[in-house]
Amino acid sequence: MWNWANYGALILGFLAVSGAGALVVVRALRAWRALRRLRRGIAGELNRLADLGEATADKLGTATDTAKLDASISRLRVDLARFAVLRQAIDEVGDMFRRVAWVFPRR
Repeated sequence: MWNWANYGALILGFLAVSGAGALVVVRALRAWRALRRLRRGIAGELNRLADLGEATADKLGTATDTAKLDASISRLRVDLARFAVLRQAIDEVGDMFRRVAWVFPRR
């Protein structure tokens, strides 16, 4: 009752199932490796993000420290006051020179 067509179909079916099984195994291994790479990548990026967060916190701490800025502003105010006094003295000398120059004619 079994002829060569039945055996051929049986062999063909076995080969198809074996090929599909091998394809499933290969795809499963690729997916597993991709998942492991993804987990390593995510862990690395999370570590990098944590490092960047710490660096940002450190920079924020130094940026909010205004002691140097306050000291610089106070020195600037002193220098501006000195400059105002010197400028007033120069203006007074210039006024005096204009009065004297008006009296003495130029050649």
